[in-house]
Amino acid sequence: MKLLAFGQTGQVAQELTRLGVQTLGRAEADLTDPLKCAALIAATDADAVINAAAYTAVDKAEEEEATAHLVNAKAPAAMAQTCAAKNIPFVHISTDYVFDGSGEASWTPDAPTAPLGAYGRTKLAGEEAVRAAGGTHAIMRTAWVFSAHGANFVKTMLRLGAERDSLSIVADQIGGPTPARDIAAACVTMAEALVADPGKSGTYHFAGSPDASWADFAREIFDQADLQCAVTDIPSSAYPTPAERPKNSRLDCTSTEVVFGLQRPNWRAGLAEVLEHLHNS
Repeated sequence: MKLLAFGQTGQVAQELTRLGVQTLGRAEADLTDPLKCAALIAATDADAVINAAAYTAVDKAEEEEATAHLVNAKAPAAMAQTCAAKNIPFVHISTDYVFDGSGEASWTPDAPTAPLGAYGRTKLAGEEAVRAAGGTHAIMRTAWVFSAHGANFVKTMLRLGAERDSLSIVADQIGGPTPARDIAAACVTMAEALVADPGKSGTYHFAGSPDASWADFAREIFDQADLQCAVTDIPSSAYPTPAERPKNSRLDCTSTEVVFGLQRPNWRAGLAEVLEHLHNS
């Protein structure tokens, strides 16, 4: 089966490349030019398309919402419409930021959305556009992505943990850290399943297990990396950012396992693989 993916330098896109998926970088497919993205799909002979590209600078999006909307909403809309016209499935990656982070219950795919900031608003607009296109699709919401590539929490903690004896880390935001490699593999599984059965179209959640706080995540990183850096729990209010983060990013992934047979990946095992990769490279 031939798959085409948008994105080349992002964490998930790099893992898709490692899986043998053809990926399109910014030079070929600039998401600020939705019509060009649509034309690339119109010309492809791929059996399905995956969108692993996005505007992900959460804080910067507060000042650049128009650009974020173009990349996160307008481009996926054009992609989904063209996929629908060609009658091929479209897999689109979304985020826990479409929720307001209230309560402690895990968010189900049909739970009410209420983004707290610009990034979440633009990603939600992208979801709505994909559904409105009317084609075969899977919207995969995920959270707290990490890998050996690019900028992410794991690599930041490894750098800071080697420089300092202690760090204060937010402990009142809870979510499921998710290895990019598992997200990429899940996207491929979903795409293949949708080709076989378009009736599996819908919105799904895929996040690592078990749920943890950023402080918990940091401790595990330091333990596995054998870094002697103490972690002090702090509330979000002690670490203000331009964009408000959802405190509850727990995602209910039940339907993803039922429909696609995809279980939540163990993020501690994924972390061990990332650390080994970084050590060997």
